[in-house]
Amino acid sequence: MDIQEDLSKAIQRAIADLYQQDMGEVTLQPTKKEFEGTYTFVTFPLTKTLRQAPAQIGQRIGAWLVDNSDLVSAFNVVQGFLNLSIADSAWLGLLGEMAGQPDYGAGDKRGQSVMVEFSSPNTNKPLHLGHLRNIFLGDSVSRILDFSGYDVTKTCIVNDRGVHICKSMLAYRMFGNDETPASSGLKGDHLIGKYYVLFDKAYKAQVAEMVVEGSTQEGAEKKAPLMQEVQQMLRLWEQGDPDTVALWQKLNNWVYAGFDTTYQSIGVSFDKTYYESNTYLLGKEVVEEGLDKGVFYRKEDSSVWIDLTDEGLDQKLVLRADGTSVYITQDLGTTDMKAADFHTDRQIWVVGNEQDYHFKVLFAILRRLGRPYANELYHLSYGMVDLPTGKMKSREGTVVDADDLIAETVAAAATAADEAAKGKLAAFSDTEKAELFHLLGMGALKYYLLKVDPQKRMQFNPAESVDLHGNTGPYIQYVHARIRSILRKAEETNLPDSPVATVVLDDVEQQLIFWLSQFPLRVSEAAQDLAPSYIAQYAYDLARTFNQFYDKLSILKEEDPKKLRTRLVLAKSVAETIKRAMGLLGISVPEQM
Repeated sequence: MDIQEDLSKAIQRAIADLYQQDMGEVTLQPTKKEFEGTYTFVTFPLTKTLRQAPAQIGQRIGAWLVDNSDLVSAFNVVQGFLNLSIADSAWLGLLGEMAGQPDYGAGDKRGQSVMVEFSSPNTNKPLHLGHLRNIFLGDSVSRILDFSGYDVTKTCIVNDRGVHICKSMLAYRMFGNDETPASSGLKGDHLIGKYYVLFDKAYKAQVAEMVVEGSTQEGAEKKAPLMQEVQQMLRLWEQGDPDTVALWQKLNNWVYAGFDTTYQSIGVSFDKTYYESNTYLLGKEVVEEGLDKGVFYRKEDSSVWIDLTDEGLDQKLVLRADGTSVYITQDLGTTDMKAADFHTDRQIWVVGNEQDYHFKVLFAILRRLGRPYANELYHLSYGMVDLPTGKMKSREGTVVDADDLIAETVAAAATAADEAAKGKLAAFSDTEKAELFHLLGMGALKYYLLKVDPQKRMQFNPAESVDLHGNTGPYIQYVHARIRSILRKAEETNLPDSPVATVVLDDVEQQLIFWLSQFPLRVSEAAQDLAPSYIAQYAYDLARTFNQFYDKLSILKEEDPKKLRTRLVLAKSVAETIKRAMGLLGISVPEQM
């Protein structure tokens, strides 16, 4: 049962019966809070056709619905707004249908496939706060699309080569003294990140000394001995020098092990991981193809370009004069390879908004090359994450490492949970407490980063994220645990599978059923707009409405067995829907707190 759709059809029948007119599709909107009702039909647009005042039209349609439809129990008219109250029998019928669906809200996009690429870290530093927004966004979008019925492939491309990687390698060779993750007590990604910072400090000192000696800033940055050594190391790597490649492999393997630990901690995985070291040459064949097709042109210095000015872009370099690739070259080849590997109907990249221009160029080039998939490419752009102290910079060591942030948030969640529990956690073992606190910490972190529209720049505040009383993950997790506690206590009452059809519902019960009924719509909208924030807001609205219901009405102390049965079914449906919604955000919910 879809009450809104059924009500729209009933209004169409009313207009046809009363006015012998077919008005086509009828649009409804939620009734404003200051008026009684659930849905509102605006009658102003009908005035000219039906030749009656808006209020009169509303009165006639409302009376017809009360007399002829089981959906409507009452109505009121405010000028041209017909506010309709839904009958209890309709709400209870809807609740019964929802309670009987184990996959309630799931979509049916069978036969449609999509690839989501996210994370895409560099192997010269650990994952940080900015990566977490990317990862959680990509993971949640993948879950939402999968729940909607799409065949989803999650991919990651690791940037494991290039100048920035050689900076860490050179610093390790200079200062490392054979240090290892085991000897240092650091995760591999943290260890290599340390050397990236050390390189930057030594390089800046070198540049500053050259400037004092008379060089320009720009000249010193290009000619500094450390930068020259980095460039030479990159050339040796590309030539396959055994010592350079061995060092590269050793350091990268340490980083991969560190990444894997973090991914496991946050509950994220990939179906396929690509590596830049295997893909950076792929695009050269695409460039040759583009030259043959006249899509690209070669300048006198032998560099290859494309002119996209007619699309409001620019002239773009796709191959350097010396024949080496640029980023766009690699992406052309990698996109072709991913399409050949998985043949998905759509490819989505989760990448920060500083790369908006890059993806406009990439997609424009692929369209001009005539790629059959070119019109189904999408850049899911998102804003940066700042800290209260300002913007983060990896090379200066001012980023917040993901592992440190996770540990801090888990610790804050533990403190908040202990204070709220008022001694109830004494029954938990140390292992159970650790699991609960990690679950709450991850819920806090993921929810805080996902509840904001992806395109908005945001500031992360760990203390706010663990608040048990605000729009946070732990607040919603706590509501789920509360409901599960109620249901455990009710087990001896033989928990029913369906509500009683003759119960008179309170307003807050109607509101709760209404929110439950909105879940499929919110999932559909989130899948269409690639917006986990829709699901986060929905989960909060549902949890908040349940708390209003719980504060106003008794559940386990209700003496009327019919009302008790209905309220238990309602509570169970809310718990299941909260769990389902939070799962789409990659967040687990506890059974007890």
